[in-house]
Amino acid sequence: MSEQENVEIVKQGYAAFQRGDIQTILNLGSDDVEVRHPMSLAIWPWAGKGRGRTRLAEFFVGLGKLVEFERFEPREFIAQGDKVVVLLFERVRLRATSRVVESEHVHVFTLRNGKVVQWDEYQDTAPFIAAMRDQEAI
Repeated sequence: MSEQENVEIVKQGYAAFQRGDIQTILNLGSDDVEVRHPMSLAIWPWAGKGRGRTRLAEFFVGLGKLVEFERFEPREFIAQGDKVVVLLFERVRLRATSRVVESEHVHVFTLRNGKVVQWDEYQDTAPFIAAMRDQEAI
C-alpha cells in the first residue's frame, strides 16, 4: 500500500471513532493488532499493552466508560513507509469527577496489507491521573 493509502485507512478509523462506530475500527485492524497505551494497567486495566481485536475493543469500551469527548481533533498526518504518525488534540470530561482534561497525543500506526498491525499512543498521563483523583495537578 502507498503512504497515502495508509493515511486514508487511518483517517477512516478516526472518522469511525468520531461517529462511535467501533466495529469499523476493529475491522481496520489485523486479527493480532498490537495496542500500546502509556497508562499503567493498575490505573486503567484496559490500557497498557495488548494484542488482538478483542483487546482493542476492550480499550474503546473502557475509554467510553471513563470519558466524554468534548473535542477530538486529529490535526496532522505524517506518513513514511508503513507508518502513519498522527498529532492529535482532545478535550475530555472524566465521567467520575467531571474534571476536564485537554491533551495532545501522538499516535503511531504501523500498517501492512491495508490493516493496522500496531497502534502506539504517546501522551502525558499525569493530567488524567490528577483528574481521576479530582485534583488540579499531581
